Amino acid sequence: MSKSQMTISNGMEAQFCFDCLQRQITTDFSDKLVFNYAVAASALPFGSNAVVQVANSDGEVSPHFILMYLPIDEDACFTKYINDHCPEDNKPIPSESKPIESQNLDDDNGKTSLPGLRCNSSTCYFSKRFSCLRTLTSLAPLSQIGPVSFLAYDELASSFLSGITEDHVLHSLNLLIQGKTTGRDIINFLNLIGVPSFTETSFPGCIRHPNIVPILSMMKSPTHINIILPKTPYTLENILQYSPDALKSNWHIKFLMYQILSPLRYMHGLGIVHGNLSPSNVLLTDALWCWLNIGDTLTLQSNSKLSRKIVCCTKGCHSNEIYADLKLSHPTDWHIVFIRWWSGELTNFDYLLFLNKIAGRRWGDHTFYTVMPWIIDFSVKPDESNETGWRDLSKSKWRLAKGDEQLDFTYLTSEIPHHVSDECLSELAVCSYKARRLPLSVLRTAVRSVYEPNEYPSTMHRLYQWTPDECIPEFYYDPKIFQSQHVGMSDLAVPSWASNPVEFIKLHRDALESYRVSCQIHHWIDIIFGYKMSGEAAIAAKNVMLPPSEPTNPKSAGRCQLFSLPHPARWGFIKKSSKHNPDSRTSEEHVLHETSNLQALEKAAKFIEHASHLSPLYNHPDLEELLSQEEVTFEYGRDTNLPLSLDINFLLQNLEADDCSTSGYQDFLLWRQKLSCSTNPCEKMGNDVFSVGCILAELHLRRPLFNPVTLAHYLHSGVLPNLIQELPPQVSILVEACIQKDWKRRPSIKSLLESPYFPATVRSSYLFLSPLQLLSKDGSRIHYVSNYAKSGALKLMGSFAAEMCAPYCLPLLLAPLSDTVAEWAYIILKEFLKSLNLQAVKTLILPVIQKILQACCNLTTGYSHLKVSILQDSFVHELWSKVGKQVYLEIIHSMVLSNLYVSPHKSSSGAASVLLIGSSEELGVPFTVHQTILPLILCFGKGLCSDGIDVIVRIGGLLGETFIVKQILPLLKNVVRSCIDASNVSRPEPMQSWSALALMDCLMTLDGMLELLSNEVVVKELIEDGGSIYIQLLMTSNLGMPSLQQVSATSLVAVSQQIGPELTTLYVMPKLKEVFEKLAFSEETRGGPRMKGSKNKVENEQMESRMDLVLLLYPPFASLLGIETLRQCCTTWLLLEQYLLWNHNWKWEKAEESSHGGVDNINARRTSYSKNPISEYNPAKVFLHGFGWSTPQSQIDKGVKNSASHKRHHSMTSSSISRGQEPWHWFPSPATSWDGPDFLGRVGASSNEIPWKISASVIHSVRAHHGALRSFAVCQDECTFFTAGVGPGFKGSVQKWDLSRIVSSSAYDGHEEVVNDICVIESYERTASCDGTIHVWNSQSGKKMSVIAENSAQYGSSLMSASKMHSDQANMLDFSSLGSGILSSAYDGNMYTCMHNLGTVNRLVAGTGNGSLRFIDIEEGQKLHLWRSDSFDSTFPSLISSICSCGSTKIAAGLSSGHCRLLDMRSGDLITSWQAHDGYVTKLAAPEDHLLVSSSLDKTLRVWDLRKNLVSPLILFKGHNDGVSGFSVWGQDVISISRSKIGLSSLAQQASVLGVGYFFLFPTYNTTKRLFMVSNLMISID
Repeated sequence: MSKSQMTISNGMEAQFCFDCLQRQITTDFSDKLVFNYAVAASALPFGSNAVVQVANSDGEVSPHFILMYLPIDEDACFTKYINDHCPEDNKPIPSESKPIESQNLDDDNGKTSLPGLRCNSSTCYFSKRFSCLRTLTSLAPLSQIGPVSFLAYDELASSFLSGITEDHVLHSLNLLIQGKTTGRDIINFLNLIGVPSFTETSFPGCIRHPNIVPILSMMKSPTHINIILPKTPYTLENILQYSPDALKSNWHIKFLMYQILSPLRYMHGLGIVHGNLSPSNVLLTDALWCWLNIGDTLTLQSNSKLSRKIVCCTKGCHSNEIYADLKLSHPTDWHIVFIRWWSGELTNFDYLLFLNKIAGRRWGDHTFYTVMPWIIDFSVKPDESNETGWRDLSKSKWRLAKGDEQLDFTYLTSEIPHHVSDECLSELAVCSYKARRLPLSVLRTAVRSVYEPNEYPSTMHRLYQWTPDECIPEFYYDPKIFQSQHVGMSDLAVPSWASNPVEFIKLHRDALESYRVSCQIHHWIDIIFGYKMSGEAAIAAKNVMLPPSEPTNPKSAGRCQLFSLPHPARWGFIKKSSKHNPDSRTSEEHVLHETSNLQALEKAAKFIEHASHLSPLYNHPDLEELLSQEEVTFEYGRDTNLPLSLDINFLLQNLEADDCSTSGYQDFLLWRQKLSCSTNPCEKMGNDVFSVGCILAELHLRRPLFNPVTLAHYLHSGVLPNLIQELPPQVSILVEACIQKDWKRRPSIKSLLESPYFPATVRSSYLFLSPLQLLSKDGSRIHYVSNYAKSGALKLMGSFAAEMCAPYCLPLLLAPLSDTVAEWAYIILKEFLKSLNLQAVKTLILPVIQKILQACCNLTTGYSHLKVSILQDSFVHELWSKVGKQVYLEIIHSMVLSNLYVSPHKSSSGAASVLLIGSSEELGVPFTVHQTILPLILCFGKGLCSDGIDVIVRIGGLLGETFIVKQILPLLKNVVRSCIDASNVSRPEPMQSWSALALMDCLMTLDGMLELLSNEVVVKELIEDGGSIYIQLLMTSNLGMPSLQQVSATSLVAVSQQIGPELTTLYVMPKLKEVFEKLAFSEETRGGPRMKGSKNKVENEQMESRMDLVLLLYPPFASLLGIETLRQCCTTWLLLEQYLLWNHNWKWEKAEESSHGGVDNINARRTSYSKNPISEYNPAKVFLHGFGWSTPQSQIDKGVKNSASHKRHHSMTSSSISRGQEPWHWFPSPATSWDGPDFLGRVGASSNEIPWKISASVIHSVRAHHGALRSFAVCQDECTFFTAGVGPGFKGSVQKWDLSRIVSSSAYDGHEEVVNDICVIESYERTASCDGTIHVWNSQSGKKMSVIAENSAQYGSSLMSASKMHSDQANMLDFSSLGSGILSSAYDGNMYTCMHNLGTVNRLVAGTGNGSLRFIDIEEGQKLHLWRSDSFDSTFPSLISSICSCGSTKIAAGLSSGHCRLLDMRSGDLITSWQAHDGYVTKLAAPEDHLLVSSSLDKTLRVWDLRKNLVSPLILFKGHNDGVSGFSVWGQDVISISRSKIGLSSLAQQASVLGVGYFFLFPTYNTTKRLFMVSNLMISID
């Protein structure tokens, strides 16, 4: 099940038979509610609970729920509670919607006996502390209360499936982690799970404890109260019985115990006792998260005695007659039932039903149904005096049906030796037995999808012969099973020796109770439930079962071995046999008989002792005392000791754990000495602690601690059972403390939670995982984990606790996710990768990555974004550093390749190709060839996408020409030869189709390789070697796809054009001559001119005739070589030209281009095959579509440095100065001598400062953008920087650069307009770029996160609409000294002009075209508050041109008018405004909190002291010849830029007005000087 499922049993007196229960559900909810099966509380088919689900017509899976039926007791507080919340004429309402008045609990002494608060009912035993109204609400806060209706159930199921039930709690916790305001809900929840610590007291609330089963609804009908709960797949009883290895370690046992104790502490704090704590009431979800069953707690208030007899509560029910002779009642101890059966008091049928019950087999559940033996073959009437017809009970039915020879063969030849491969009673067999009574929908699901009534056995004899499985109980008690309710299916025929089903049932049941069967039934028990299920006995009985494939996987059903000794025979029948002829016995025989009786008695006693574990006890037996009323006094205290202000740091402090911390034996002894300070306030709570001790012992022993005999002995003598000695010493101390005879000496639940038994990793894991178990959306859960992990939670918990939490978190990533949620999922993967050790990464993270990469994006597009993130080079390198490259290649690499074939998603295939190309050089040649190139070539013709072909080509370009020649070309040639050979052999059509497609992929790859090879290599490898693969393809006429020869022809033309006419004449034409001759002498050339209607063949999309090759080859070679040279090389030129003239109107005309129209036409219409499109290869065309990233070209540059023929064009040109020249460097030391421009000292520097010399040699010069570079941003690591400017088509472009190599590693091309500002927000790994709107995108993956824009209507005025700049204006900056400034002439007031990152509050502030400031939440991608400004000019407002923060409380803004404003960051109030410059303010910076530096196009640089009057600047720097477009502050130095000059100034105050020294920069990548200007500058120091 996708959602958690659970079961609750109840002990009410009235129960239904299963048929009546199904009818009652249909009456209450209509037939739309599907009755799956009933849940029996006893060995008989009676119960009041059922598993139900909604019948979906659309085929969707509906969650399963448990529907409980409780009889109405008008005097019970539970019924009154329902009545108070559910008037007959009201709709369902939440239980917490009724207001609860606050009441004062404490008296003058700080204690309370709670007068007036507990329930006034004399029959209520629910809580001793609060009223039933408050306690029931706190236990079932989610419950919707109302009258019974299917509509209410359907709404409940939809709400549960959508995950909104408790989503608000997780949302509040997410807000708290993000540092935002949250409500009271999260404080209450943290108190429930023990943050910062557990308390002895609790107060009722409206938040469910995460370890208490969610009661979803309480519905009232005239006769019953219906409780609806989700169904869990397991209970702790199931795990201990069928898969104890699912609790993988002692840590997991401790974690489970912590989950049991936490809700119990909450209940005790409310004054509520569980009263029936046992493994069957510990419910487990799919992830083995614990839900404590409180069903018995809700019904504990009923004081009525349980009836010893089980009957159906429906009057006149036929089942009461059927079971009238059964002696079973409510479940009793196994040893009592065994003795009653062994002595002859209990029937075989009763005893077998009880064995089924304790083995976990379930009535109604067809997958694990109650099993009975076949005892006759129905050929003759059963007769004890006749051997015929009786079944051999010493052999299994499987063995009787298959035969010993077949079973021996199976055992000897199987990889895992076994005789039995299936359950002794399969679902198929059960449904076939009950086919006449089951709905057809069940039969279609379990038996056969197509209903065929004639295929079901029609008689009992045929049924017995058909099945290898055992029998079901219905054939021993229910005559209705023979009656068919389906059209076309006859009744199941009884044997001829029975007149009707009733008589058959009686005779069949008598046979089961016969002397013969009673003497042999113990053999059958040994096979189905006993010692013949394992070991040598199983081999001898040919009963070895196939073991489970994963023993650590939890199971709720399975064959359970109850006994490991032979089951005793039924002594009552041995005794009966001795009475057949007592007079004939001699005295010696009498003695032997008495001796045998004593031996049988001793054997039975030994067997009872051996099987004592089948009667476990977990509760103190003094039930009368437990139900007695007693006055309870509770210590009063606050329900929480949480601080008044919660934040993420407080949460992280509670998560911190040490992997190495362990508690020694002395710690446990010290804990036991302090127990007197923490005891239970009443005996009932002490008995819950007793149950805890029993469960704890069983978890470690894997068998119950007490049975009725040992518990009675312990309570009488005080001697602990011997099993205590098998416990670990530390565990023994806890268990002994919990099971103390005196309940007052038993520890409280709180003291157990704080005991040294639980390491810190258990507590930290519990605090981390508890919110995940709320009924919330998967997206909210992923958001919570990513936020918490990103905050450092996993690191603080330690690697071990993180490993324990990973199985709960990582499966959330496997569902299809939206792009936003995928970003969170990627964070989770990265954080777990950092936190886990190597082995944990291999076992937990790598399988998740495998599944994500294997997911089909075409069917579930939600995987594509997460795939792209995983395929990023940074993540893969982090994975390499963790697990090593060898593990990566073995597990992940093949998954990366799978994203390149079989209909891959474009974004994931592009990301995979970039990763494979980038990692090839680092992996090395052998791994690249065998692990990447060869697998991709093997995918030729099998759906390999164009990105896969690009990988092969680009790796070749990266590793060089020698690599291509020695490694790639031989593989491609082999593909061509194999496909040509396959075309000459008669093969099936799929094989021919694959060969053609593989050749198409191979030719596309060769086309891509051409530009990477020198002409000599092309001639040698592709023309001379082996007779030229192109010529071979042209000569082969049966390739299976006409377009292949068309592609071969055009490829040959491309090769010839590359190598030039001389090499073509010398090497190509001698081989092509044979092709031309074959075409010239074909029948079509002798047929004369075509008819007029046949001329359209050339215009078709695909080449239809081989003669079209003439048009594809002859004219291009005539143009390349010249017509005379071609005619000399081709002796059949006359025939070919005649054919072209007749059929294509082609004639060679000197210096005339019209004759080539036909060629151009057909080349322009090259074939595109429907399954594998053929497009001209363009290695620069690998894009991650939809993300704005372009593939880095620098990798190809590096790989082809040895290729002389490499002619690929780049969008940017990189050049470097020779090694003899010095790079840029700035150094405060005397310079000896150099040939650069002299500039000694800084303007404004102190006189005794060492003069500066600037060595201005250029190490790198890069053309970053097509147009002007608008903005520049360096990351904090000083290894990466971003540039923003004008891209192709005069659109905005952002380039990401590696500073160490000065190469563009990627680009963001999502802007439509010119980018004017860029801001890196490294705390979120995001970048914001502005082109009038703000684009927020992931700095690593390039994924656009959000686009933020202003609405012009909110300004209250109609502003000028933005118009695109003229193409000529886009490449220049306006540096007029006193002009209105950059961007002021065509900028809207509703568009953003500049940005600034407020690192202290994780906000982005943006200036607008009308002088306002907008604050933006980057993480959420949402606009916050807007600070509007008064315009200086009502006709044209001043735009914000620059922003900076002055300390943590002030913001300075510069305007295009030359004004500056200082605002209070907290309130938005304007502190001051002044005319700072006479022109456009280009930049602001605050080197100190009180200093502000500003630059302007008025050619000045000014320094302002914000503490003083701002009428005049503190320092005014003059001397710039042009406007100052920007500056950078480095310590006390200011480096400014003005056109092509860089100026140096000092903030050390020497005078109020200073000059600025500067020097010129000249471009080194041009031979002639050009006028250029520096638009931005940033200082970066290694």
